[in-house]
Amino acid sequence: MCVNFLPPAKRQLAEHFRVIEPDEDWPGETWQGYAAPIVVDVGQGPQALLASYGMVPRSRIPAGVRPYTTMNARAETVGEKRAYRGAWRVGQLCLVPMQAFFEPSYESGRPVRWRIGAADGAPFAVAGLWRAWDEPDGTLSYSFTQLTINADAHPVMRRFHAPGDEKRSLVVVPRADYDAWLGCRNPEIARALLQPCADDFLRCEPAPLPRRGARPADDLFGGQGDAG
Repeated sequence: MCVNFLPPAKRQLAEHFRVIEPDEDWPGETWQGYAAPIVVDVGQGPQALLASYGMVPRSRIPAGVRPYTTMNARAETVGEKRAYRGAWRVGQLCLVPMQAFFEPSYESGRPVRWRIGAADGAPFAVAGLWRAWDEPDGTLSYSFTQLTINADAHPVMRRFHAPGDEKRSLVVVPRADYDAWLGCRNPEIARALLQPCADDFLRCEPAPLPRRGARPADDLFGGQGDAG
């Protein structure tokens, strides 16, 4: 599943999502553990937070427990997995703004990274889940995951991932549904909102990996991110 995406620039976040952008800066490309903006609504209207990609940051995994990834949560089991169920049951839903995300295509016989974005080039948002963490200094930090659904029948998203694997897709939230998603506190209604995007919404193109020394240590295509 998606382990790498391009977050919006500050101007794009403010203009497209109508929120005040965080004061802090964030990297131009997001990987596990990187900070990226998310949009939440805790009862005072949409607001942007800077959060760590991965519902359970590695620093929060207890000593002696093998590291696991929580970058993507399956819609079918999000209410059961320990890493996600608490936030899911109380409706801590978020939008994850982005310009594009990346997936591996095996159509050439080997994995090649492809960039997937909106056909019109505009920023968009995918459905996510977030939580807060208490820090030793009394402040809060935040983390998030992205929700995924089956994509075996989607004309674009079924092209990705290894042969024989179930095809999965992030859930693009239509702009008209931003408020409905952010304000939903009923898990079953939230699950019903997780629908495939329109066939003509996405555009994809090859975006080969940089040379090995230029990318993060984590394997780009490693893990489905549904542990916990």
